[in-house]
Amino acid sequence: MGVLFMEKHWWQEAVVYQVYPRSFQDTNNDGIGDLNGVTQHLTYIKKLGADVIWLNPIYQSPNDDNGYDIADYQKIMKEFGSMADFDRLLTQAHQMGLKIMMDLVVNHTSDEHQWFVESRKDRSNAYRDYYIWRDPKNDEAPNNWQSAFGGSAWQYDKKTEQYYLHLFSKKQPDLNWDNPNVRHSVFDIMRFWLDKGVDGFRMDVINLISKPEGLPDVKSAGQQNLAANGPHVHDYLKEMNEAVLSHYDVMTVGETPNATTRDAIRYTGFDSHELEMVFQFEHMGLDANDNPEIGKWSTNRVKLTDLKQVMSKWQTDLEGKAWNALYWNNHDQPRVVSRFGNDQAKYRVVSAKMLGATLHFMQGTPYIYQGEELGMTNAKFRTLDQYQDIESLNAYHELVDQKQLVSSQEMLNDLRHSSRDNARTPMQWDESENAGFTQGTPWLAVNTNFKKINAKQAIDDENSVFNFYRKMNQLRRQYDIIVYGDYQLLDPDDDQVWAYTRHFGDQDLLVISNFTQRTVQRWYELSQQSNKVELIGNYADDQNETLRPYECKVYLIQ
Repeated sequence: MGVLFMEKHWWQEAVVYQVYPRSFQDTNNDGIGDLNGVTQHLTYIKKLGADVIWLNPIYQSPNDDNGYDIADYQKIMKEFGSMADFDRLLTQAHQMGLKIMMDLVVNHTSDEHQWFVESRKDRSNAYRDYYIWRDPKNDEAPNNWQSAFGGSAWQYDKKTEQYYLHLFSKKQPDLNWDNPNVRHSVFDIMRFWLDKGVDGFRMDVINLISKPEGLPDVKSAGQQNLAANGPHVHDYLKEMNEAVLSHYDVMTVGETPNATTRDAIRYTGFDSHELEMVFQFEHMGLDANDNPEIGKWSTNRVKLTDLKQVMSKWQTDLEGKAWNALYWNNHDQPRVVSRFGNDQAKYRVVSAKMLGATLHFMQGTPYIYQGEELGMTNAKFRTLDQYQDIESLNAYHELVDQKQLVSSQEMLNDLRHSSRDNARTPMQWDESENAGFTQGTPWLAVNTNFKKINAKQAIDDENSVFNFYRKMNQLRRQYDIIVYGDYQLLDPDDDQVWAYTRHFGDQDLLVISNFTQRTVQRWYELSQQSNKVELIGNYADDQNETLRPYECKVYLIQ
């Protein structure tokens, strides 16, 4: 434990609020959120008690994948505003004591980026080796890798008679990180933003940047391509840290699909000199379809024992060695209250609070996704034409139209459960038209429940999800045990209640969460202590061993 306590860092104690700018606030009524909309609501984010704002990509982009296909890393997307708008946002945030974290997307670019425009001109172009080009193999793609958005991960280019690799959309060609010029170009981009004063980076699929030698075939259907945690990824991240990150006081979090706790310790160990923390996905895959060809598309409910096992493993394996990033949802995941809680009117508020407390009292830096603090729910769109997300639309056409693995109705049910668009519906500010997001036509339909679930109502209601999150954020500043205490799971086989303890110095914390809509009885030794104080709970009174539906309570014992 010594390493952890000798060096405390601001990013361990921070709370991060994730803003998806396209859906946050539209100020010019074109139906698309913008940077001025983020600036407009800085006081809201500050009131919530967040310290850091993570912005999803705001760079110039043709928006094939909503900004994750970048055409120019040093220009602002026109729909979002101008660089002057960004500079004003950064200045005002800093004046209020808020930090800004950018989204760094450097596994791939847009095919409209100047590097790729040059790269595809001819095989001898100076930028050809910025990307991964290969000859056909038996008149077909160089290997059998599949894109994350369906179909082959290779696109044939008639002009130069080679294929280029794209692990995502065909408009997102993968960069060749084995080329030192690529790395130096990326480092220059990072310095551009850090010199402006940004406070860190969330790094998109950063563990995919080093591809395996020879690009071998995958051996089984549904197997991820083999790019995750490749042979030189740690070399490249150490080089990035030494060349750039170590020269600034910033926070970094890497998105690392397919990373184990062992991988995470290599990326984020206190002496690894790579990243500060990673987003892992083990808990996000627990409700996937039993058929690997169908993947994430399902209506399964996660078993609590599985969820506890995964999250607790990350707590205990990283203890004293590395730092956790704590999240329930983001722009790529469905709304947590619909997924792990209960979004019906009777239980939505209590279950949203319960989920918040279960996560925020673990060890790690918590991330709140816009609207989570309101208990916003999945959109539950009824028809396919309501969806915009490339992953969702491609999956429907592949699984229903091409492979006929599921029926149209089954797939629509799966989309209502799992589509990324569930998280991307506009922020619900008030009861006015379009939930106060825009006076134009919103780029994506507003959730129909906005008159009951919105920020204006929540701020004024002392029992709202918003004010519960606000109190959790205040408690985090008051008690070191919430940030630095170790973690121990109680009763791993209990399939109704998640209980755990934290310990730090001469204090203990006991967190108890009922994940069911039933009233249950649970006795815990620590909860019988006479010197306990309930720091927070989601019911007005404490009935000791009796846990009401979705009840959570957090005790401090000193």
